[in-house]
Amino acid sequence: MISLTNFTPDEMVEEIKLLLPSVNLPRFRGKQIFAWIYRGKTDYKEMTDLSPFLREQLEEKVPLYSSAVESEHLDEDGTLKLRIRLHDGLFIEAVLLTDQEGRKTACLSTQAGCAMGCTFCRTGEMGKKRNLEAGEIVEQFLHLEQTAGGEISHIVFMGMGEALDNYESFVKSVKLISHPAGREMSPRRMTLSTCGLVPQIKRLADDGIQVRLAVSLNSAKQSIREEIMPIAKRYSINDLKAALRYHQEQRGKRITLEYVMLGGVNDRDQDLRALCKFVPGLNVVVNLIPWNPVQGNTHKPTTEDRIRKFHQVLEQNDIAVTRRFRRGRGVDGACGQLAT
Repeated sequence: MISLTNFTPDEMVEEIKLLLPSVNLPRFRGKQIFAWIYRGKTDYKEMTDLSPFLREQLEEKVPLYSSAVESEHLDEDGTLKLRIRLHDGLFIEAVLLTDQEGRKTACLSTQAGCAMGCTFCRTGEMGKKRNLEAGEIVEQFLHLEQTAGGEISHIVFMGMGEALDNYESFVKSVKLISHPAGREMSPRRMTLSTCGLVPQIKRLADDGIQVRLAVSLNSAKQSIREEIMPIAKRYSINDLKAALRYHQEQRGKRITLEYVMLGGVNDRDQDLRALCKFVPGLNVVVNLIPWNPVQGNTHKPTTEDRIRKFHQVLEQNDIAVTRRFRRGRGVDGACGQLAT
């Protein structure tokens, strides 16, 4: 089922005309409905600048949303996780993170499940059920705003799934949320995380999509990366670096290298040396991420001493580095824990 959240204002008018051929619908109506959607309205009755007749017809024959919130889970650190039911009975999860300054960031899913199979990620254990439509991605953002109250200022496409494996829907969701008739959120306030799909990273640069890029690196050693991230068998560490350099040359933006630290796997001195050797030639910041335990998974978190060692040595090598602090663990809403 395709809902109106899947369309731009002009596309919306064409879709409504198909569903309501007897209704005369001027183009400005599309902008009106689009604007109401991004003001958080979930019922045509609330769209007061539409005629009662049109509202009645839309209510009867034109789906506004295709998904619904099944349950809400609030962690003691303020993290909100929503379990969302899709029209075909599948479920996805979306998370709202609030930092110490009160900034709200939506973490959105782009697929039901994931085909990438990273060994440290709970979503990867599900396998891929299907890609999400652009409207299903947008609706997560809207559901989070409606549930939490208040405007969300940033988005990270770091939920369930690999966004670049659902390229068209991901790009369209960016264009919908940034559309001037609606929320008009700058793509520069959005960050895409990818496990390293090399052709799509280059395509993202060629298409001029202005979102910030984060790459789930997790090891700069080819053998270790292959062990924990199957995608590395398709695209080598050298292929990935070449793609990142190409993206940077085209877009000119700093890239985040996400590094989930796994005890005894990628947190050794030799791993640190490989990381320091990988970075030169790129404008990056390394984001050190303590692994969040997943039930039944045999990986182990690294120690605080190893995190501090990585942080110290990276700084000594003039490499920008940050640490991600755990949020949402109490509701299984932290990095790598989303699954249904």
